[in-house]
Amino acid sequence: MTRKYLGGSGERLTVWISIAASTVLVFYGYDQGVFGNVIISENFLETFGHPSANMKGQMTSVYNIGCFLGAMSTIWTGDILGRPRQIMLGSLIIAIGAIVQSASWTVASMLVGRVVAGVGTGMNTATAGVWQAETSKMSSRGKLVIIQMANCITGFSISNWLTLGFSFAPRDIAWRFPLAFQCFFTLCIFALCPFLPDSPRLLIRKGKVDEAMEVLAALEGHGATPESPAVRAQFNIIKDILDKEHMTTYSWWELISGRGPSGVMRRMVLGAWMQAMNQISGINVTSYYMSYIFINALGISELLARILAAAGSVDYLIFSCLAYFVIERYGRRKVMMYSAAACSICWIAISISQGLAANGGDTYKLGIVSVSFFFLFFASFGMGVLGVPWLYPTEINALEMRTKGASLAMSTNWICNYGVVQATLPGIESLGYKFWIIWAVICFSFIPTTYFFYPETANRTLEDIDRFFETRPGIFIHTNKIAVQLQRPVEYIEADERIARNEDEGQYGGKRAGSLASEHIETKETV
Repeated sequence: MTRKYLGGSGERLTVWISIAASTVLVFYGYDQGVFGNVIISENFLETFGHPSANMKGQMTSVYNIGCFLGAMSTIWTGDILGRPRQIMLGSLIIAIGAIVQSASWTVASMLVGRVVAGVGTGMNTATAGVWQAETSKMSSRGKLVIIQMANCITGFSISNWLTLGFSFAPRDIAWRFPLAFQCFFTLCIFALCPFLPDSPRLLIRKGKVDEAMEVLAALEGHGATPESPAVRAQFNIIKDILDKEHMTTYSWWELISGRGPSGVMRRMVLGAWMQAMNQISGINVTSYYMSYIFINALGISELLARILAAAGSVDYLIFSCLAYFVIERYGRRKVMMYSAAACSICWIAISISQGLAANGGDTYKLGIVSVSFFFLFFASFGMGVLGVPWLYPTEINALEMRTKGASLAMSTNWICNYGVVQATLPGIESLGYKFWIIWAVICFSFIPTTYFFYPETANRTLEDIDRFFETRPGIFIHTNKIAVQLQRPVEYIEADERIARNEDEGQYGGKRAGSLASEHIETKETV
């Protein structure tokens, strides 16, 4: 009988993998929000000698340097350890960093704790989305990643409400406990990941055929076994693409210089820049420093600022959940472009209201306008620019290079994140309302970038995307019907049918044959 993981198979197993992967994102969301609320605590400021705005920016942003290093490390460790064990290692490292932070009395020790926690977060975020996509069906892949991102915002919201509640706690408990609370998520990860399967595509690529077939059968459910025709067909489709790509026969220099299989570096760049768009949209200005901005840019009291930041996180969470209903229905391209346009409009409105306030306008009324558009920005971002950049790199990269491509994308994410977080506090102090114009222009630029360069990945198997780039499409894809259509191209459906017919006529593994003529197959997805 096919092995069951964590007491389930089929859709139930997919749900458990989604829970584990989503826990990683809750973890990340909590880490992203907690420190911005910690640095406005009076006891924290006294403990660390009332650091300057620049030093507070460094204490916050150095976390992203650790994340960058952690994400880069998975280029080498991701395939060796496999997805679940990589996540367990990352979570353990975060717990160590959390302990160092919560026990800190000096700026130096706090910086060390931030970097260590960042390394673990970088590992986890580079792995969770890949693992989810590798074990999901075509029809649900986008929705499941969107659920992950909604859970990220759940973590962000938890951090805001927890720090609000503990702001009434005595002395240093107000900020030490929220930092130490990160260890709770590590315990959750260790309760889930040891009992869940690795990616079947990774197992096939590592030559662990029997284990891969067992995992494919478990994911298929409905009593499927490694001998089932549907399972064998999925295996053959994956193996067919791997055989065509044979990336392991090419060096990095050959791939970078264009002598490897078609489109490899282009696909890695598309995934990495999509992640960059997520970070340079201005979201980390708000997610890291919302309370600080309300206090120092809008003149709101600390308690009211904390309450508004916590309420904003709920607004953010609600709309990130609503993205579940649009990501597959309208596709990645359209959702990204409309969301970016709405974000740009929000930044324009914030710039105008703050500019009027700086030039003698009614600061109370204009402050209300600014806060309202910050809330609207959260909603606009949550509907598209939040989820699409996290989903896209897990889909666009070549099968053999998916781990490396996801690692590169996440490394880009974190280095851009670092730049934004480091620049925010000095930018607000020196530029005032003009600081917000920068984000309006950047968000608007996402629209033509997505329209001209990014092919649609909704309603495609991951192997379909490999097939698309085998045709060597031009750099500008907006006139390519196969690239932009929302429905799955008929050419790819026919390609799967041909592989199924070949399997029906030939041998599997050199010895076994099976009939697939009357069986409908929905290919399991991998990153």
